[in-house]
Amino acid sequence: MSERSSKNHPAVKYLLLLLLSHTAPVSFALESDKDQPIEVEANTAELDDVKKVSVYTGNVILTRGTIRMTGDKMTVYQTENDDLDTLIMEGHPATYRQLPDDSKVYDKAKASIIEYYELKHLTILKGNAVVIQEGARLTGDRIDYDTELSKVKARTISSKTTAGSSSGSGAKKEGRVKLILKGKKNTDPEKGPQDHTTPSK
Repeated sequence: MSERSSKNHPAVKYLLLLLLSHTAPVSFALESDKDQPIEVEANTAELDDVKKVSVYTGNVILTRGTIRMTGDKMTVYQTENDDLDTLIMEGHPATYRQLPDDSKVYDKAKASIIEYYELKHLTILKGNAVVIQEGARLTGDRIDYDTELSKVKARTISSKTTAGSSSGSGAKKEGRVKLILKGKKNTDPEKGPQDHTTPSK
């Protein structure tokens, strides 16, 4: 039977051994994570052995070592040799976290869509993309990460201004990429600088 599905279970749990030997998705790899099996939990799953596609929906949770990804839907594409080709996690938002080497602080990322291309060594975050690493916070409409060259590119999508604006009808408004770096004071990149001084009485 070419297509197998499992639906309407409280949780569908799979061990994806096909991903055992591949680089961990997204950029911030703990070296030991890539040797761990990937486990996926979801409410429903559909597996197509002929098309080499598997789709998981409903409270999807992927774990692999210290890696944890969550979303509403995940689609996995395999090569003809059953190796990982592409992994796409969608959510509101889709989230990712991983503990890097020699660190006690998790790297985190979130976006509407997280795409991982194994053969291209590329991870793409699309839609309200946010990456938080060691107190630094990078945001943009899209963030690309080359896992082979360790290069990050962030961009925003231009949007049209409303008619009658000072820049003219239909003119494009250039978006902005934002980077927040950790300062001397204790800073939570998700909340901004925190001042813990005691107010005078």
